[in-house]
Amino acid sequence: MPRQLGELEDAVMTRVWQWNRPVTVREVLEDLQQERSIAYTTVMTVMDNLHQKGWVRREVDGRAYRYTAVSTRAAYSAALMNEAWSQSDNPAAALVAFFGMMSPEQREALQDAVRMVSPNAADNSADNPAGVPAGNPAGGPVANPAGGPADNPEDSPPEPTAGAPEGSAPADGTEPGSGR
Repeated sequence: MPRQLGELEDAVMTRVWQWNRPVTVREVLEDLQQERSIAYTTVMTVMDNLHQKGWVRREVDGRAYRYTAVSTRAAYSAALMNEAWSQSDNPAAALVAFFGMMSPEQREALQDAVRMVSPNAADNSADNPAGVPAGNPAGGPVANPAGGPADNPEDSPPEPTAGAPEGSAPADGTEPGSGR
């Protein structure tokens, strides 16, 4: 289970996710310097730490590395939400409280997501008044609407990035956020 990224880790990963291509330390540094004063070695250390934790993979390009995200921001966010929810002693109450904090736009996005993973949610309202998917009727995991791994980030490998072979994992065998 991933731990929440630190402030600088998040700033770096935000760029890697947004750019969605292999990036160098120099590119990230130059973009970060538009917001804050930061040293090359600091960015290099953060990116190396992210590599060691399995959040990015890297390939040698001349005398530098090019870093690519191992999974998506959406997968990271979903894993954090799942972890927070699983820590509750009353998951149903936690969901009710969470839904109560949502804006109307967020509730609409949630309803859209439920429809994506359970297209017949409206048809089975007697069995499931909340319309929340209970899983795949065929017995397997519910597919990720983005076409990635199953809905439980803990049970699935990180989503492959563009250009990575399906099912590829970090070369060092670490899981994102494992700290190893």
